[in-house]
Amino acid sequence: MGVLYSELQVPGWAQTGAKIGLRDVTGEYDDARAATLPCHSADPEIFFAESDEGINYAKALCGGCPVRNKCLDGALSRQEPCGVWGCQLIEDGIIIERKRRAGRPVRIVV
Repeated sequence: MGVLYSELQVPGWAQTGAKIGLRDVTGEYDDARAATLPCHSADPEIFFAESDEGINYAKALCGGCPVRNKCLDGALSRQEPCGVWGCQLIEDGIIIERKRRAGRPVRIVV
């Protein structure tokens, strides 16, 4: 287990107290126990899905995770660019309710 790729993209991530890294989230887990966490045992691509079904599936996987809150805190501290972290959908470092689809919004005629 190493550092998250996104941690390598954020300047200053390794400074003490600056960013919450992977070891801070899963620190009490050795490599064998960390492998039982949903994000370590599922396909990692599901946590970066584009479809609502994929996002909901990733959130469901996170639902019972024992480090869910630490994961979310870490993702927010690192301002993760996208993905499901700690049972929340994050885009540009903030929690969003749902992904915005490409193209123009549907015009509602009244």
